[in-house]
Amino acid sequence: MTSAFAFDAFRDVPARLRGGSVAIGNFDGVHRGHQAVIDRARAGAMRVSGPLLAVTFEPHPRTFFKPEAPVFRLTPRAAKAELLRAVGADGVVVLPFDADLANLDAPAFIDRVLSIGLGASHVVAGFDFHFGKGRTGTPQLLLNEGNARGFTTEIVSAFRDERGRVVSSSLIRDALADGDVASANDDLGWRWFVDGAVVYGDKRGRTLGYPTANMVLPPEVQLRHGVYAVRARVDGFWFSGAANYGRRPQFGDGPTLLETYICDFRGDLYGKTVRIEFCAFLRPESVFENVAALVARMDRDVADARKAVSSVLRAPRTPLQATLEDRKGG
Repeated sequence: MTSAFAFDAFRDVPARLRGGSVAIGNFDGVHRGHQAVIDRARAGAMRVSGPLLAVTFEPHPRTFFKPEAPVFRLTPRAAKAELLRAVGADGVVVLPFDADLANLDAPAFIDRVLSIGLGASHVVAGFDFHFGKGRTGTPQLLLNEGNARGFTTEIVSAFRDERGRVVSSSLIRDALADGDVASANDDLGWRWFVDGAVVYGDKRGRTLGYPTANMVLPPEVQLRHGVYAVRARVDGFWFSGAANYGRRPQFGDGPTLLETYICDFRGDLYGKTVRIEFCAFLRPESVFENVAALVARMDRDVADARKAVSSVLRAPRTPLQATLEDRKGG
């Protein structure tokens, strides 16, 4: 859907957003490596006195080529656009990754999208960005073809975290699959969140003294099943909470759900869109001797979640995290 910020095709981009600096990539997660690309593109925009556009793709190319094995998306389209805006993009072009785009050779892609389509003066991509039919478009080709077409190009080297690892979307997906929320959030540079509508569940939580807001996440989400310390944003206000992601083995397993007990909240959430922000992994899903033992453990989980969230909030915020929290409605 085209908006004043996000555009479904380069043809929809208004004149005021053309002719500047373009950052291009998948940008799933808008992690610290992606942010380095955006930072370099922003510097380029200042040099050419033009706007900064981010160009990305939907669906993820790997999902297009293997729809039977869709990619665990760190940031669906709306979240990705929000993050790109928060790191300073003036607009984002979301190119539909379809058969036509997949079959477009690399030089034609540069011509159609970057040179003619957006009139780019400056283009920035990551070291591992490949494009065009058969992924034949390489960073070096982008440099060479850009020079021939009159725009400058920068290729940003791999970004390494404090442990020396190259930060990547795959690395972060693996961390979340392991329940390593701390590493994932460190490499993202913001606390991973999901947005979703609250749906009706079996209402068992309220009989246990812990009513939950239930959300169905996409089936490709590979977050480790277990209990998490979270924050929930409801109508612009933040609350601490404890969330279980899984199938509730205590009660015979069921569809995978994210069930969040929101501390100190009273009200009806059904149908509302809620943001759940993950702060820490507390424990894996377990089966207890009886319901009383489960409730006793839930008491501990909520207390542990409050402590974990409080500890996370005492740590310094990254600029991106601060922007996400302080923006209107955040």
